[in-house]
Order: sequence, then structure tokens, then C-alpha cells
Amino acid sequence: QVTLVESGGGLVQAGGSLRLSCAASGSIRRINNMDWYRQAPGKQRELVATITAAYITQYADSVQGRFTISRDNTKNATYLQMYSLKPEDTADYYCAVTVINSWGLAITYWGQGAQVTVSS
Repeated sequence: QVTLVESGGGLVQAGGSLRLSCAASGSIRRINNMDWYRQAPGKQRELVATITAAYITQYADSVQGRFTISRDNTKNATYLQMYSLKPEDTADYYCAVTVINSWGLAITYWGQGAQVTVSS
């Protein structure tokens, strides 16, 4: 079993910054992709950023140039640094981590969510 713990959400004014963290623990042999999703009220969950095991990153067009995803394999952690936040970035943010477990199976686990509110 693997557990993800997120932290770092909060309330910030437009133009401000926040950093989200997500740490995985449990039966982990290796981690493949680490992703950040968000879901705004009344909207579908969308992929915001992803980082592969080879440290290749991809971003949604809406956050390109403002958000940076990173990972620390020594801590089984991923981070989402958010700059120049806009009111439309307001959402619940979720990390998703694809883990290769002791049996060689790839399973995606989800964090509990972190609320980000950007005031205008």
C-alpha cells in the first residue's frame, strides 16, 4: 500500500506564489510519472503538469511559463511551484503518482487534495 500526503495549499492574492508538495510512502520499488491535476468547482479535473522518471516535463497551456513541476526521488516527492497566480487557478489540486510496487505492478495513487484560492 502507498500513501500520498499533500501540503502547501492556501489563499493568495493574484500575482502571488504558492508551492505544493506531495510525498509518497509505502511499498515503492520505483516511481514512474508524477502528475499534478486540478479541479475547479463545477469543472472536470484537468492535468496541469507531469514529470516523467527521466525528468521530462509537460504543462497545460494555461500554466505554461508560470508553474514548475519537480521531483526528488530521494524523498519520493513531487512539487508544484506556482507563480503569477490568477483567480482562474483557483481549484483543488491533486497529485497522482504511478508507482511500481514490489510485484512489478504499476499502480497510480492519488493525494488527498490541496485547496488553492486566488483572490483578485
